[in-house]
Order: sequence, then structure tokens, then C-alpha cells
Amino acid sequence: MNRYQLVTLALAICVTACLIGVGISIGEQSTLGIIGCLVAAFALMGFGFSYKRKHLR
Repeated sequence: MNRYQLVTLALAICVTACLIGVGISIGEQSTLGIIGCLVAAFALMGFGFSYKRKHLR
């Protein structure tokens, strides 16, 4: 596995953990947790897409 694949794997795992956090926050009825996890997931996905575009050039 090269560095690009490791970084994208780590980002995918982090986004998945954030989405799991949304489910846990829903179960705990924590609005702040839901919003925080969603913002983090969108930020990580955006970073992942920009990272992919940068390395495909």
C-alpha cells in the first residue's frame, strides 16, 4: 500500500466513525453531537475529495 492509499483509507475510516457517531448521538438524543458529527463528516469528505483531485492530476 502506498501513501495515497493509506491516507484515503484513514479518511474513509474517520468519515465512517463520524457517521456512526451520528447514530449514537441520535440514540442519546444529543443535538450538539449530531451536528458536530455531521460537520466533521462533511469536512473530512470534502478534504478527501480535494485530496483525490490533487493527486489525480
